[in-house]
Amino acid sequence: MNSSTVTFESLGLIEPLQRALKDRKYINASPIQAQAIPLLLEGRDVMGCAQTGTGKTAAFALPILQHLVNRPKTRNPRRPRALILTPTRELAVQIDESFGAYGAHLHMRHTVIYGGVGQHPQVRGLTQGTDIVIATPGRLLDLEQQGHVRFSEVEFFVLDEADRMLDMGFAPDVKRIIAKIPLNRQSLLFSATMPNAIIDIANSLLRNPVRIDITPETPTAERIEQRICHVARENKINLLHHVLNQHPEGLVLLFARTKHGADKVVKMLARDGVRSEAIHGNKSQNARQRALEGFRNGRVRILVATDIAARGIDVKGIELVINYDLPDEPESYVHRIGRTARAGKSGLAYSFCDHEERSTLRVIQKIIRMAIPVVADHPFALPAPDDRSAAPAAHRPAPRGGRGGRFSGRGSSGGGDAPRGHRPRSLHTR
Repeated sequence: MNSSTVTFESLGLIEPLQRALKDRKYINASPIQAQAIPLLLEGRDVMGCAQTGTGKTAAFALPILQHLVNRPKTRNPRRPRALILTPTRELAVQIDESFGAYGAHLHMRHTVIYGGVGQHPQVRGLTQGTDIVIATPGRLLDLEQQGHVRFSEVEFFVLDEADRMLDMGFAPDVKRIIAKIPLNRQSLLFSATMPNAIIDIANSLLRNPVRIDITPETPTAERIEQRICHVARENKINLLHHVLNQHPEGLVLLFARTKHGADKVVKMLARDGVRSEAIHGNKSQNARQRALEGFRNGRVRILVATDIAARGIDVKGIELVINYDLPDEPESYVHRIGRTARAGKSGLAYSFCDHEERSTLRVIQKIIRMAIPVVADHPFALPAPDDRSAAPAAHRPAPRGGRGGRFSGRGSSGGGDAPRGHRPRSLHTR
């Protein structure tokens, strides 16, 4: 049976959850939801290998809510019954919002806990009693050590984005938390990749788990119109204006390698009258949330992010991803560009590559097993390296209904006018 034809109505969910899904016009379950929800409702432990954007949150949130309703207990202060661990503040907030949406017709309390903000509202939520806690590891352990939260009544435990937990150095904190929760529990682990370190954690966490591997019918990289622009580092800002003029509509997610680089791009765009916001680890949590909310509702068209800050950004309607700098970790490339190919849709991604980044580009192309087409006709183009990776984009069809996946002519947006930002500059943006 094709999982795309599995409806939520067929999965055995209780009426209040069905009503919440209908409120959001959710009808068909995604593959991870169609496979995981029945297993979790049966009480099985699950290890899921799936990328972000596949619907993982609903896959675990709906069964947890149903179990809590079907096994009513008195709500005890500081002792949640469900605990979800996630690596970033942004992802924690999104999961908390999802629990609120799916549980709209239930009487469940959920509290989100993360660092970078004052702890008093979080402590108040725990003290008043909460059924579900969604937390990042560091702040959760801090509050546990202060006596504000106890794990003795945890019945459901979710470790989300396990590979990113390890990348960010949270493995010791995760292991300490696992050691404190009851053995008699239902556990779930989700990860985009399954290296040996994740398998080791899974073996210590899960009991006789069912493994679910979700491989997109079309790999993310193949669903996205990808382009490489070879450009001198000092001309990247000029090229950015040119690309934005070529694609004047839709949300744009731009990746910079460093926090300083992200801030510098925002300042240079602002100088030329283009509004954008940056999101990275040096920003306060409130500033990050304001920037993300402005991006989500369209008040801010361009969000400039670093890799770690962007983990967990799941915003609908991102039309274009721009790699202003190629990532330090070539594996991050697929995660970056996948922000514009959500829920099976296609997307568009440009990558700016200067001389120093060409070795990184070669590794990226080996990872995705394809040569990324080169845009050779933009006004700041450098000669492509003389190797087989230089697949010209000029003869490929324009993506998405003629909006233009490559530059036209010499890059002007109509007649012979020079593109915006096409003037001499000596700027280093990294």
